[in-house]
Amino acid sequence: MNDEELARRFECTRPRLRSIATRLLGSSADAEDAVQETWLRLARSNAAEIDNLDAWCTTVVSRISLDMLRAPRSSRERSWHVEPWRDEPVDPAPDLADLVDQSDRVNVALLVVLDALTPAERIAFVLHDIFGQPFDEVAEAVGRSPEAARQLASRARRRLRDTSAPARADRRRGRALVEAWLAAVQNGDLGGLLGLLHDDATLHADYGTSTQTLTGADEIAAQAVLAARLAAHSTPVLIDGHPGVAAAFDDRVVSLMWFEISDDDRVVALHVLADPTRLQGISV
Repeated sequence: MNDEELARRFECTRPRLRSIATRLLGSSADAEDAVQETWLRLARSNAAEIDNLDAWCTTVVSRISLDMLRAPRSSRERSWHVEPWRDEPVDPAPDLADLVDQSDRVNVALLVVLDALTPAERIAFVLHDIFGQPFDEVAEAVGRSPEAARQLASRARRRLRDTSAPARADRRRGRALVEAWLAAVQNGDLGGLLGLLHDDATLHADYGTSTQTLTGADEIAAQAVLAARLAAHSTPVLIDGHPGVAAAFDDRVVSLMWFEISDDDRVVALHVLADPTRLQGISV
């Protein structure tokens, strides 16, 4: 197989690899990196020794994704993946495989519960239950025996089902808090904002050419009450699976903010993206 034929065959399998990596990593940007690294490794390999190119690429992109999942989260740039915050499913126990497989983008309704899995469990569940990979190939991707891979997938299913209901409840509470935040900002309700914020809350904002960090409920609330016009043009969204808001003028997103919420339903951290360059192409 010459280089041109190898590149052509890889491009044919690229969409499937991107879909696998997106579901594994929960980030389209990270997925593109994983797929590109897969191509670089393929280009450096002896393609004549590869019996099944699709299986080889699936294994390699899964291993790369596994390494990325095991890396410290802070070492990977947040994707700021935005999706509308639709109503929760009526079915209290939806089929998890169907939920993941609803679109080419990872479904943020499941992203939060997928984060409850270990990297190896996540790989085994997605490869086998979503993409139908045999456990022999799953085992090669995670570096375990086929029986161990089968147990990983089974354990992942149990943990996902145990976690999915609390996660949906957490999202409902998060939606209520986000709406209370927007109402307080629009009304200039300083006391209401202080009631929503943890005393030691922090705010980190990225404006592209500069950054800002605020510490403490008083400082954050005082700045928030000045943003009534921005809040009036904001709508609740999910950002990388977290409760958040998107502000838009003339159909152009000008800022995103997602909330870290404590167990007692108070905001412990706010993360703001207002970098025009990074916001290009994002729509609500």
